[in-house]
Amino acid sequence: MMILYNLTINIENDVHEEWLAWAKEIHIPKAMKTSAFTEYRIFKLLNEEDNGGTTYCIQYFANNMWDVEDYQENYSPGLLQEFYDKFPDKFVIFSTVLETV
Repeated sequence: MMILYNLTINIENDVHEEWLAWAKEIHIPKAMKTSAFTEYRIFKLLNEEDNGGTTYCIQYFANNMWDVEDYQENYSPGLLQEFYDKFPDKFVIFSTVLETV
């Protein structure tokens, strides 16, 4: 069984390129250093209405739910705070957890 921890982020267009570079260079490497995840992928939503923002999904893959729960409890709050500190009032974010069937 593989677990997918998915972050969906809608970031305002005036900072989305800066956010994407920051996510690739800073945020994702920090999340991967936790050893909770085996790999990740980034996707950009193509079929969205022009609402002044761009939507991305960061998909982190884990081998089990325990690793995801550990990440959510011990690492996610601090990493999420970095989002708010770096891009205040510029994004909406939510997470989902899925398993392969």
